[in-house]
Amino acid sequence: MGYFRDSKRIVVKVGTSTLTHNTGHLNLRRIEKLVKVLSDMKNWGMQVVLVSSGAVSAGVAKIGFGHIPSNPEEKQAMAAIGQSELMKIYDRFFSDYGHTVAQILMTKEVISNPERRSAAENTFRRLLEMNCIPVVNENDSVSTDELTKFGGNDILSAYVAELVNADVLINLSDVDGLYDSDPRTNPDAKLIERVECLDDAVYAIAGDAGTSRGTGGMIAKLNAARMVTEQGIPMFILNGHDPEILYTLLDGGHIGTYFTASKDAKK
Repeated sequence: MGYFRDSKRIVVKVGTSTLTHNTGHLNLRRIEKLVKVLSDMKNWGMQVVLVSSGAVSAGVAKIGFGHIPSNPEEKQAMAAIGQSELMKIYDRFFSDYGHTVAQILMTKEVISNPERRSAAENTFRRLLEMNCIPVVNENDSVSTDELTKFGGNDILSAYVAELVNADVLINLSDVDGLYDSDPRTNPDAKLIERVECLDDAVYAIAGDAGTSRGTGGMIAKLNAARMVTEQGIPMFILNGHDPEILYTLLDGGHIGTYFTASKDAKK
């Protein structure tokens, strides 16, 4: 994937299961490693937008809540507490590598309302021109229904990739990519390295690989891939367990599952 080195603007999505330990607490070592790699990509000359989950988990850990929120009100409260904690961590780590972050919280209304969408596009553009790294999350403290919620950061990352006219979307997950069957139950499952057509056959083998700490399964990732590839933006699904695997792409190698952009789309 040598062309990845020529990408000027990338969106990287990282999920809760990648950012946290099994205890639900933030995995600071992995977050710092992710920040280092993204900072390196910035130093390479790329513009980086990070779509990050983890606010609810950060809130739970911050106040010692003791369990994953069981109702919407608890989840919203934990998100409100945890979002500032999450940004504090990102700000500290990115500052250590010489980069500035900016927080953007979004609801689906931003996309559906033309004026708000235009304002969001302008904000992203100016932040990138100012050499900042936008850190984006769904505004879980106020998103409550299908009109305001994206349904997870897989879908949010696809919308963000469209808003910023990204060259590629990288979806960091807790799996290596899309397999031809469930690798958790079938040891002979084979990784699908390239998907050129997101048809019913692909959806049929996806199943749902969501974890107790995350909200997105493989179906959500395929929906995100369909959204961006139809707009001319390719997408990768990679395992975020070791963020340094992103260097493989930067060095021209291939990892994970690559979804090709539609040839008919015009970015």
